Amino acid sequence: MRDAARRRTRRLAGALLLAAGFGLAPVPAETPRAEVPVQEFTLDNGMKFLLVPRPEQATVMGGWVAKVGSANERPGITGVAHFFEHMMFKGSRVIGTTNAARDAQIIAEQEALQEQIRALYAVQRQRYRRGEIDDPFDPAARPRELVDLESRFQTLVEEQRQLMVKDEFDRIYTEAGASGLNATTNWDSTIYFITVPANKLELWFWMESERLLQPVFREFYAERDVVQEERRLRVDSTPTGPFDEQLNAMFWTSHPYKWDTIGWMSDLRMLSLADAEDFFSTFYAPNNLTAALVGNFDPAQVRQLAERYFGRIPRGKKPVPDVVTLEVPQLAEKRMNAECDCQPQLAVQFHTAPFQHKDSYVLDIVEGLLNGETGRLRKRLVLDSQIAAAASSSQQSWRYNGFFSLSAETKGDATPADLEAALWAEIERLRDEPVPAEELAKVNNQIAATSFRNLESPFFLLLQLLFYEGWGDWSYLNTWSEQTLAVTAEDVQRVARKYFTPENRTVATYLRKAGSAAEPVPAELADLPGPLQQQVMGQIRQIRQSTDAERLEQMLGQLAAQRSQLPPEFQQIVDVVEREVRERLETLARAAEEGQP
Repeated sequence: MRDAARRRTRRLAGALLLAAGFGLAPVPAETPRAEVPVQEFTLDNGMKFLLVPRPEQATVMGGWVAKVGSANERPGITGVAHFFEHMMFKGSRVIGTTNAARDAQIIAEQEALQEQIRALYAVQRQRYRRGEIDDPFDPAARPRELVDLESRFQTLVEEQRQLMVKDEFDRIYTEAGASGLNATTNWDSTIYFITVPANKLELWFWMESERLLQPVFREFYAERDVVQEERRLRVDSTPTGPFDEQLNAMFWTSHPYKWDTIGWMSDLRMLSLADAEDFFSTFYAPNNLTAALVGNFDPAQVRQLAERYFGRIPRGKKPVPDVVTLEVPQLAEKRMNAECDCQPQLAVQFHTAPFQHKDSYVLDIVEGLLNGETGRLRKRLVLDSQIAAAASSSQQSWRYNGFFSLSAETKGDATPADLEAALWAEIERLRDEPVPAEELAKVNNQIAATSFRNLESPFFLLLQLLFYEGWGDWSYLNTWSEQTLAVTAEDVQRVARKYFTPENRTVATYLRKAGSAAEPVPAELADLPGPLQQQVMGQIRQIRQSTDAERLEQMLGQLAAQRSQLPPEFQQIVDVVEREVRERLETLARAAEEGQP
């Protein structure tokens, strides 16, 4: 999200609710379809709108998706999609500054200096390649001319900050009673969303269209530094972060999924305003955007507002390029062995199928068989053999490709090798033994229940529409359960044999580094699936290291606004994160009273 973008995107239907429906009554022979009546229209400029009226609500959940993520980047500008998530909260040419004319002049002057700075860094890279310096970005290795230019640039940054109205975009919404302003970036899309009172819907149309019609890349280079710091906290400073990043780069051979959404540090340091402007004009054109509204509104009025505000934005001048690089078939097993300040653990990944591929529905069933309180992984590794503190699987089908992962953390004297043997035994069981009818029916129960539960929260309904549209087709919301319920035991065996092969697997083993201690995990998070637990712990680490009290206060407000929209099984996660934020704020307050930095 905006304050802590997730490293791994999880499909909404599976990641948020997949484990919640076991133990229900058998599915009736004629299960009614859970279908959302979505109204759809498209403006002349190509921007699509998805409408779900809910007149019983007092609010409207509004959002839009730009169909662009890190897969649309290239070496040299990795991280730019996530970086734009930050820039889109800077306001517009008139929102966020007290002097728009001088603000524009400062941006031009900054860019002139940055052109000179980039030229000197090109020389620095040459010196690095010749072995004259060890790091082209080492402050001690900078020539005097570069130091002077960066000093002059910083003077302009300070002048611009004096003109800025900090967080004005957010404040305008908040004063109007809106809540939950946020965004998230994944490999395939970038999503922006907020909840507004029903009588403030026109404000949403004006605000969102303004930041698209009159974008301003204010504080571009200062925010670039913020993203670099975010990378240090999210990746470089976490026990497994750098290894997870290298595992991902090793797993994908040719596809641009091989770099994380945060981007490579050397690219983040060199992103230019010209790169950003070209990226925006290509991928943030209205013909590459879809908006969605869920709540109390008149569809006819919405169409008028859409024409009036978003209709002002001209269609993109060039076509949006497709991702044409296909992942080459993996011909041999890949392995990574790492040591870190962590509990010994194991991760196994297999290349699979993209979004809406016929096999993706079967893989959803496989995930359901393996996960949950009564799932096969917990039963075999956690309860029976007691070699794992936690074990889980994750089915990921993204726009262009997909993968299936298994992960487990050791318990007691068990080793990652023990975990691997047990996980592989479960894979072989899927391949060699038909799933019993009763077990398959249990998973189908859960899927049928989930297909209805997905519709209960307007907030999650909005996110599903936007995520699925970003991956390729919003109507997946209305078809996934029927397709998945049609999966047979024979399908499970076929898909397991097709994808879960030794040559198609990538294995990562994490051993505890000598002298290191395990990171304590709050008791409330102990039973979470491994990947989700790591995500929450990553956010907690950022909170514990934060020195920005204002941002922490904003996070508390966002948590409070979104608490009521979360499923019950996620309330304890919010409780833990909220507690960590409050404790960090108390620590910062005591330090301020004592005069500590």
